[in-house]
Amino acid sequence: MLTFDFPPLQPMVFTVTSLSAYLREMLESDEILRDVWVRGEISNFSQPRSGHLYFTLKDSEAQLRCVMWKSHAFRLRFSPQDGQSVQAHGAMSLYPAGGQVQLYIDEMQPVGEGQLYQEFLRLKAQLEAEGLFAPELKRPLPRLPRHIGVVTSPSGAALQDILNTLRRRLPLARVTLAPTAVQGAEAPAGIVSALQALSSLADLDLIILARGGGSIEDLWAFNDKAVAYAIRGARVPVISGVGHETDFTIADFASDLRAPTPTGAAELATPVTITELIEKLRLFDQSLNLTLTARLENLRQELLLAENRLQRHSPAQRVRTYLQFQDETRERLERAMSHYLIQRRLNLQNLASRLESVSPMAVLRRGFAIVSDAQTRALISRRGQTHPNQPIQIQLSDGSVVATISGDTV
Repeated sequence: MLTFDFPPLQPMVFTVTSLSAYLREMLESDEILRDVWVRGEISNFSQPRSGHLYFTLKDSEAQLRCVMWKSHAFRLRFSPQDGQSVQAHGAMSLYPAGGQVQLYIDEMQPVGEGQLYQEFLRLKAQLEAEGLFAPELKRPLPRLPRHIGVVTSPSGAALQDILNTLRRRLPLARVTLAPTAVQGAEAPAGIVSALQALSSLADLDLIILARGGGSIEDLWAFNDKAVAYAIRGARVPVISGVGHETDFTIADFASDLRAPTPTGAAELATPVTITELIEKLRLFDQSLNLTLTARLENLRQELLLAENRLQRHSPAQRVRTYLQFQDETRERLERAMSHYLIQRRLNLQNLASRLESVSPMAVLRRGFAIVSDAQTRALISRRGQTHPNQPIQIQLSDGSVVATISGDTV
């Protein structure tokens, strides 16, 4: 019988650097961790002279180290401080020099904006349950509107975009503006009044409700229950063109049709009138959109993968790591230098005290004197160095006097 002796398997042993690099690549390649939102409370906030932000996000049970580079911090619309609740977006990675998993933040906002979004969702659910957004309530748009009403601010860019688009696409159409504020506490009531005023016009065919883009606070007037009821109560179909393509408001869901922008609303209000051409264009547009969407999605995925690979191997990542290491090293050096100077100052004071204790002047201040020959300046420390009528100099603590020895020395 043949037997074989195999050497025992040896475990894989990482260096600290190689294991850190492996962990870092795992974190940065994870789909969720490279595009994540985190909510928490800021603590241990600091901003050194470099302009970068270093802090911790925490809740009742955990905490997370965070870094925000100066280029991203420059775009913040508020001043972060300890104790503030925020929502932060960024990517997870590993800081090898400190062995810490950190969130590298590129966007941050106070939690208050999240609360407004929750109120938006609550109102949307309520009105949806009431049937206000039901598809069967949506009214078809007229193919050739002759009279179009516009509800927006008379001084905003949205009005000019709408007028320019209508003038280009359907110059014969009549346009009536119902001016109103589109932002602020009085805006909802103004929008309702404007919708009601346009609905009273007998020959009106269509209403465009519009304003330019902005934050959720800027668009909040279009998340009002009374505005939603007024849209559904309008006599003619309503197209909403509020904000940008990614902005959604209650007015969008209540309207008969939503456009991504004010310009898009004007375009939807003026469709081509030839039925056959409309159908052919629709089919071509649908096919083209599907093809382009699929192609663009493939290219987007390829771009994201290439960008991720480039970021993992980019010198910029190493530079950012060195920047953080530099900040920490500078702080340690400043603390060490301060401690060193304090120690040297104490040593100097101690030496000065010791020198003072052995100083001849200290002896003189205790009542002693230094006697020397007034002519030769030789110190006199014994009686045999004196003789009658000898001029002498006596050095005291605050100066010297000249005297003469009279008679025999004792």
